[in-house]
Amino acid sequence: MKLKAKQLSLLMMITYMVSYFTRINYGAVLVEMVADTGFAKTELSMAITGSFITYGVGQVISGWLGDRISPKHLMAGGLAVTACINAVLPFFTTPYAMAGVWCVNGFAQALMWPPLVRIMVAVFNEEEYKHASVTVSYGSSGGTILIYLIAPIMVSLLSWKGIFWLASLLAVLIIPVWLYFCPNVAVQRKVPRAETSTAPTGSIRVLFTPLMLACMVAIVLQGSLRDGVTTWMPTYISETYQLGSAISILTGVALPLFSILCFRVTEYIYVNHIRSPLTCAAVVFGVGTLAAAVLMLVTGHSAVGSIACTAVLTGCMHGVNLILICMLPHYFKSTGRVSLISGVLNACTYVGSAASTYLIPLIMGNGSWTTTVLLWLLTAAAGTVLCAVCIPAWKRRFSK
Repeated sequence: MKLKAKQLSLLMMITYMVSYFTRINYGAVLVEMVADTGFAKTELSMAITGSFITYGVGQVISGWLGDRISPKHLMAGGLAVTACINAVLPFFTTPYAMAGVWCVNGFAQALMWPPLVRIMVAVFNEEEYKHASVTVSYGSSGGTILIYLIAPIMVSLLSWKGIFWLASLLAVLIIPVWLYFCPNVAVQRKVPRAETSTAPTGSIRVLFTPLMLACMVAIVLQGSLRDGVTTWMPTYISETYQLGSAISILTGVALPLFSILCFRVTEYIYVNHIRSPLTCAAVVFGVGTLAAAVLMLVTGHSAVGSIACTAVLTGCMHGVNLILICMLPHYFKSTGRVSLISGVLNACTYVGSAASTYLIPLIMGNGSWTTTVLLWLLTAAAGTVLCAVCIPAWKRRFSK
């Protein structure tokens, strides 16, 4: 990558990291909020569930807007709203009011990713786009690590409220930097004709082909594993091996660190060896399936082995996310609807996330962690098979 492209990628990564920090901070201090306010965990967690829904729905709306108005200013607007929400949330005194406000934050956060992809497709060539996608993806892991490291300090200094005020300050500081250094991208109000006979043409109908519907199902499966395993891993480890709450902090930092490594490995495989996204996704899904199979064998026998297997499984899902969410939209550059396509694909991730959030407690109420791990294994296997089946159709559609 040229120096200018690297600098722009770094700006995008930092901006995305700040947006991530202002989104996951609520969950990071939920335990402290419960202890301080006296409200039940189920009451305060309504905000997380609600924002999950508004974020997923907002992805589609944000994608539609990102193709029609300046994506640069759309992101700045989302950052401004999330800065306000984080600043005022500590002043609300009921869990229902907090939930309502945090739902607005979920929608504001949705104004980040689809416009960001729209900008990347417009300013980077194909090779630069691949490298930039990986760099920007580091922002989610970096934001997670940052929140887990800073939250305990802020809680000790200013209680749980401090983490929201810090998030607001970070968003306020990044907005002028983003507006000054991010290039303007022209808005395409008409869908251009296809550049080649093999590229998909027309409007959003491209998303409703059997091939793309299969890709969206694979993304749902990936989302259910990535967020489901990440969310419930500390509880799984604690209940299976009777370990203390300190393991939550350990895994909270360890998983995103490992995901960074998986981003890098997946990029290397995709760029240098397997240039077909569906083939690469099938391979990475397959490694995740093997990790889930080993997890089945070591559950109840080895805490270290279980942590290692879940780290590999979630890391692989981050790799699949990189391929199916970050890399696929570039193939639809000729449609003029990259932002919308990106938003729809990313929304599928959160369909899976919501499903796992609902199903895992339900399974635990009627079964055991062995049953849950079996579900993870079957989900990973289904994703592997689905991506593998789609490889020939993808190659025919996008052959060069």
